[in-house]
Amino acid sequence: MKKKLLLFFTLLTIALVSFNFLNTEKNTEDVEDVEENTEDIKDSIHQKEFNSYFRSYTLTTPDSIGFAGEYSPLYAEDIWERYDKEIHKNVYWQSNTLFYFKRANKYFPIIEPILEKNNIPNDFKYLAIIESGLENVVSPAGATGFWQFMKGTAKDRGMEVNSEVDERYNLEISTQAACDYLQDAYDKFGSWTMAAASYNVGMNGLRKRAAEQNSNNYYDLYLPMETSRYVFRLLAIKEIFENKSKYGFVLRDQDLYKKIETETVSLSEKNVDLFAYSDSLGINYKILKQFNPWIRDKKLTNKSEKTYTIIIPKEHEINIFKAEKD
Repeated sequence: MKKKLLLFFTLLTIALVSFNFLNTEKNTEDVEDVEENTEDIKDSIHQKEFNSYFRSYTLTTPDSIGFAGEYSPLYAEDIWERYDKEIHKNVYWQSNTLFYFKRANKYFPIIEPILEKNNIPNDFKYLAIIESGLENVVSPAGATGFWQFMKGTAKDRGMEVNSEVDERYNLEISTQAACDYLQDAYDKFGSWTMAAASYNVGMNGLRKRAAEQNSNNYYDLYLPMETSRYVFRLLAIKEIFENKSKYGFVLRDQDLYKKIETETVSLSEKNVDLFAYSDSLGINYKILKQFNPWIRDKKLTNKSEKTYTIIIPKEHEINIFKAEKD
């Protein structure tokens, strides 16, 4: 009898333990299901929030668009596609394009009068944007400055380029050189659009392709990829600048970089220590370099005693930060 009771209680205990184990496992699965469902709900809410606030819209095609008074045939499918790519890239790369606006306010007032003086269409100011973003950059190939002149081309265009002086960094001088180039290109091709394209591929390169393909029209030519995009990048930047609110760019006057009022002094001495020279002007070396980036060394040997024009800010003392005393 005792053995039967012991066996009964043993079996009962095993049953109870098994029941509790299975119940615990089920509860654990239920908790995991609830947690998984909760995450799904959170993801769903997140996706709805994203869809409520984020939109990417395609842009409408302008009725007509042109560069330097020469109009682009947007009615042709391939022409529209090439333009469409560049306008979308520049509109939706907002941070980059915003800085184009900011810098243009500072540098266009320097570039525009030089274009006008040389009878170069005002639209060519946008060429400096697509070349350099209005910064003194150096390309992997060595093209330098706002207008991206190669060293040899710069020298051919009358610019001084050496270890101490590089006039590709001089905005006034390099803009004049760009004007000379563009006028020569226009005289050769009879088209400002072709002149712009030649700035990318070179006059000889463009002339060769035009002759091979028996056409002097940019939109009819099969060109290298970069050149085939080049004019469309100009068209896109021009369209955005002339219709910035249409494309969602909002800039207040205080957001724009300003051209500081300056004055000039002449420098023709030999073997000038530019640290000491900066002090003699009441500025520092940093300010001298900021306003005269064409100066590439700490000294100016100037063996030929050439006269250089040095630009300094009129209110230069406000740009020097004095160390505070205890």
